[in-house]
Amino acid sequence: MKSVAAFFLAIFFCAGPAATVRAQGDPYYKGKQIKIIVGFTAGGIVDLWARFYIQHLGKQLPGNPELIVQNVPGGGSMIAANQLYNLAKPDGLTLGAFSAGLYFDQLTGAKQVQFDWTKFNWIGSPTQNFETLAMRADSPYRTIEDLQKAAPPPRCGATGVGTTGHVFPKFLEEALGTKIQIVMGYPGTRDIELALERGELQCYAITQEAFSREPGRSWVKKGFLRILVQGGQKRDPSYANVPTIYELMEKHNTPEAIRRVATILLAATAAGRPLAAPPNLPAERLKALRDGYAKMVADGDFLAEAKKRNWDIEYVSGQELEAMAKRAMSQPADTVARLKKILSE
Repeated sequence: MKSVAAFFLAIFFCAGPAATVRAQGDPYYKGKQIKIIVGFTAGGIVDLWARFYIQHLGKQLPGNPELIVQNVPGGGSMIAANQLYNLAKPDGLTLGAFSAGLYFDQLTGAKQVQFDWTKFNWIGSPTQNFETLAMRADSPYRTIEDLQKAAPPPRCGATGVGTTGHVFPKFLEEALGTKIQIVMGYPGTRDIELALERGELQCYAITQEAFSREPGRSWVKKGFLRILVQGGQKRDPSYANVPTIYELMEKHNTPEAIRRVATILLAATAAGRPLAAPPNLPAERLKALRDGYAKMVADGDFLAEAKKRNWDIEYVSGQELEAMAKRAMSQPADTVARLKKILSE
């Protein structure tokens, strides 16, 4: 009897460690679900990127998790960023997609900011971008010079402070003396587009990326919108006849102090459409997410689908985004003061 008991006891102790090893060897994400909190309403470009991720990112992560999107619009995506930073567990199961320009609010001391931009764990971005300012073609504003003497000024929609719809027109006012009325508080990009279609707005400040999808692509092709200026250092080949902000600053003798701010203020678009995780994420979890993201943007199926959508892929790594965040938040007092002036409502 004792020998039988000893036999089963031996099996237990021999099998125990092996079973533990097998359990530990299971991929972390196996059977789990990752949620992407999107700071805008459904149908906007940030939302469309997030929904693109859920089709492709899971198969590049160990364990092939399911991904879902949760839209949390408001404050130009401030609500989503605060939620990710303060409420999401650092377990790699909650990610966030929000405006790359929210760091302006932290730099200028906005009271609604409840995060430290440098402490987000940045995963990656699929693209770099640049700003554009477009007008309805039936408006009288055909050039930047027309905007300098506009009466009344055209109405331009924005979702919140720090977004392209807010920052780019404000900077044009500071650098070139244009006159633009910014209408704040639209929940998402699609709401601004509908307002343009209805004639409530005449002005559309958005990234070039928006004109690679509908309705922006058709609007430009059919002549519904006219692009007046682009924010890149060089003219994009797709807009070869549209001057850059840097060309216009040279033409209109913009003071050097303001030109220096341009490289900081317009830098958010270099980050494109970043995907972030909350602070205190374990290093191995961050590595898995970054590695999976890098594999996704290089995957043939992902690239083929992006091409069908006319989306350009210019991958920005999580490490690069992390460095951008640190540079953005390390500004001298005089630059911050000028930012506050430009960004003030």
